[in-house]
Amino acid sequence: MRHVDFSPLYRSTVGFDRLFTMLDSLGQPDQGQTYPPYNIERTGENTYRITMAVAGFDETEISIEAQAHALTVKGEKGDDHAEGSEYLYRGIAKRTFERRFQLADHVEVTAASLKNGLLHIDLLRSIPEAMKPRKIAIAAEPVSAPKAIEAQVTN
Repeated sequence: MRHVDFSPLYRSTVGFDRLFTMLDSLGQPDQGQTYPPYNIERTGENTYRITMAVAGFDETEISIEAQAHALTVKGEKGDDHAEGSEYLYRGIAKRTFERRFQLADHVEVTAASLKNGLLHIDLLRSIPEAMKPRKIAIAAEPVSAPKAIEAQVTN
């Protein structure tokens, strides 16, 4: 894929560096990261939910960290292998993972829960009142009686 150079735009714009960084990162592959699988769904007008399949992990082995415009979910599995036993086949993943999500402006994490091997992370987009669209009322001028123009009649 072709790389686009945004450096001329950095010189002539102010405050758009995050946008250019996001555009630049679109061209980079996700390094083939497919574990754990996840869904992102819209549950309301301003609410979202990320659901991750983390079978075999419990609450103590998963950490969720929300920073400015980023959500990071990490899982680190401890050694739960019983003494004296050996695996004949190992199909359940026991690997650590780290999954990052870019959050839009004014999106915050409200809750997280783990049930039946699914980690649910609830998000809320709360737009400040100053940024919401406002309706501006138009004041009408009071209607007054028409003005008569007086003129002198000359004969």
